Amino acid sequence: MANHQRKRLTEVSRTLAKVALGELPAELVIRDGTLVNVYTGELLPGTDVAIAAGRIALIGDAEHTIGPQTVVRDAAGMHLVPGLLDGHMHVESTMLSVTEFAKAALAKGTTGIFMDPHEIANVFGSEGVRLMHEEGQGLPLKVFTTFPSCVPATNDLEDAGASLDVADIEAGLDWEGVIGLGEVMNFPGVVYGDPKMFGEIEATVARGKAVTGHFPSDDDRMLQAYLTSGVTSDHETVTREQGLHKLRLGMHLMIREGSAWHDVKEVIKVVTEDKVDTSNISLVTDDVSPQTLVDKGHLNHVVRRAIEEGVDPVTAIQMVTINVARYFRLEQDVGSIAPGKCADIVLIEDLRRMEPSTVITDGRVIYDGEKLCVDFPVYVYPDRVLNSMHVKRPLTPEDFRLASREPAASVTRVNVVGAIENSARTEKRTAELPVLHGVIQPDPAQDVIRLACIDRHHGSGQISLAFTHGFQVKTGAVASTVAHDSHNLIVMGVSEADMAFAANELIKLGGGTIVVDGGKVLAQVPLRIAGLMSDKSLPEVVREVTELDAAWKAIGCPLNAPFMTFSLIALPVIPEIRISNRGLVDVTAFKLIDVEI
Repeated sequence: MANHQRKRLTEVSRTLAKVALGELPAELVIRDGTLVNVYTGELLPGTDVAIAAGRIALIGDAEHTIGPQTVVRDAAGMHLVPGLLDGHMHVESTMLSVTEFAKAALAKGTTGIFMDPHEIANVFGSEGVRLMHEEGQGLPLKVFTTFPSCVPATNDLEDAGASLDVADIEAGLDWEGVIGLGEVMNFPGVVYGDPKMFGEIEATVARGKAVTGHFPSDDDRMLQAYLTSGVTSDHETVTREQGLHKLRLGMHLMIREGSAWHDVKEVIKVVTEDKVDTSNISLVTDDVSPQTLVDKGHLNHVVRRAIEEGVDPVTAIQMVTINVARYFRLEQDVGSIAPGKCADIVLIEDLRRMEPSTVITDGRVIYDGEKLCVDFPVYVYPDRVLNSMHVKRPLTPEDFRLASREPAASVTRVNVVGAIENSARTEKRTAELPVLHGVIQPDPAQDVIRLACIDRHHGSGQISLAFTHGFQVKTGAVASTVAHDSHNLIVMGVSEADMAFAANELIKLGGGTIVVDGGKVLAQVPLRIAGLMSDKSLPEVVREVTELDAAWKAIGCPLNAPFMTFSLIALPVIPEIRISNRGLVDVTAFKLIDVEI
């Protein structure tokens, strides 16, 4: 419990005992609610909760704990739900600072997150992780950190802005509030005995902390070899069969429902159809856009989705409370409403709708009557982190022209990165494209357009070129410095002039994401914090992202959350094919390949 205002149980247990006995008054008593008991799966009407020193002293009849100064809150008609815990998510994906994200998440009933800040780690290494972790410690949201494990995500296929070695990770694991190892994406490295990966995992296991996983492959032998290393969870499961198999092998199954990856519908069938024991399953968000946070919610939306697919509401709530707390070995503090636990309580009228009316953390009312009730501290990032664009020179249209190996040819065959809507995966495709004056041309009629990845960390001038399919972009260009996981500058478009314009505008902004057409900016979201997060408020970012969404549609792209799908186009750890600053990557073979066949 890292926040300096938060009291450890051992510091306040005597006080809590006296309140339970009626020898001291409670500070807050919530009366006559229906308790969602995540231990027994019961709904217990007419329950009071007495709170003191930020923790729960008693549940049941709390009449004897009420003194003259006790604040009494009537919860008749309300369910008392433990604060929701997100067991795997990246704050950077929300484009918000940790503070602004906390405001949005708390209003939706999320009282604790287990963030993996590996996006900022790929730009600024341990310093970036420390800054986000530090920002989180002063907030009413409980921010636990899993220390990033794979920076860069691969060793030979891309260049990030920083790297983390075993010594960095050992040091980070000892920070207060660091609760485990972030998703171990380099699963081939684990399986084939990479010393760095084993050093990190051994350091985590030695400290009694969780090793969180990332396993998108269907290879059973590889999965079992991966599990023998000490990895204990996975959030990359997309089919019911994968989920059932992982559960049978003792893996903690994290079922993901983000803005662009919708895995609940299929994977939750392990509960609704296979009827498995649910104690080793949690629901997570992974990546959520600011629009989703405002329009649909955070974890409350994921719980709602599980309920819509046929899961009992109390079972769904267990998957975002007690199951998460047990997985991270924090059951003594969070995950339930019971004596001694942190007083993180969400008042909800209808469990199927999962809309909080009041949110309490550490015994303080944080959100009530559709507004936040407390002031949040202001956290300022250093100038170095606000100036993270290191591109060698301004880009020109010529930089985006890929010459054919057969300059006299009229057509050529190329490998293409195929994007898939609402999926983190891509498919390896091929296309026949025209060649004009020795330059391979895009073909919007085939939905094949230009793609580029530019080093933005080292000023090397390195640019790789390729082609992509699936976005249905007809005109203009888009660019982004949110480009998992190395977060170089990615650009995509029909017109090379617009691609150069988009890249140069984004460099001037200090990073972010942009849509242009005909030399005009249609929409942009400046992300000054490491090129990943905005230093603006949630409403401002939501407005900018809404305009961005409309701009993507204006250039022809009909996809849901297209900027999130685009942001993964450079992620060489999820099959099948990606672009990196070094070139085109065949992820299945873990090697660079030629664009032209």
